[in-house]
Amino acid sequence: MREAILHLRQSDPVLSGIIDRVGDYRIQFREPDFETLAKSIIYQQLSGRVANVIFDRFTAAAGGRLTPENVLKLRPARMRALGLSTQKTAYIRDLACLARDGAIVFDDLHALPDDQVIERLTQVKGIGVWTVHMFLIFALRRLDVLPVGDLGIRNAIRKAYELPAVPSPQEVEELGRRWRPYCTVASWYLWRSVEPNANL
Repeated sequence: MREAILHLRQSDPVLSGIIDRVGDYRIQFREPDFETLAKSIIYQQLSGRVANVIFDRFTAAAGGRLTPENVLKLRPARMRALGLSTQKTAYIRDLACLARDGAIVFDDLHALPDDQVIERLTQVKGIGVWTVHMFLIFALRRLDVLPVGDLGIRNAIRKAYELPAVPSPQEVEELGRRWRPYCTVASWYLWRSVEPNANL
């Protein structure tokens, strides 16, 4: 990681200042499995507190661990009674069916390049590029992912670089060229610069 930090410091003085303020790189990884991806669907567009409650209820109802088989044993009405919306119930069941039937094999994702992981996982209803970017960063531990659509990243860039407005995804991509091949590390520092206590 020393090499990544050195590269970012040398290529971007603004980011170098953020690294000084934030301190050591201490990213928190998750398992690259079905439960992690299902959890990301649950957390979409909800506060962390509310999402936590629903996730805990859902996991308990599924026998203590989210697996495709455990999820599919629950009826959709039961899933909705646990706090999942009709849409999220459908999305999680779609993911469970694809995983159960072998259309998505989580053990195979490590060997695929980022663009193929994105292509494979976005076939699931309710999973877009942003969700896969988070999976690439926090579960598959890829070092060069830049989630250009992430509002937290874009707000952090606006603040750090004193821009008049939130940058577009294209502008983030342009700025991020100097961070490659360590965009994930740059992204983590940007998130931390605006949310020091986030669970990242």
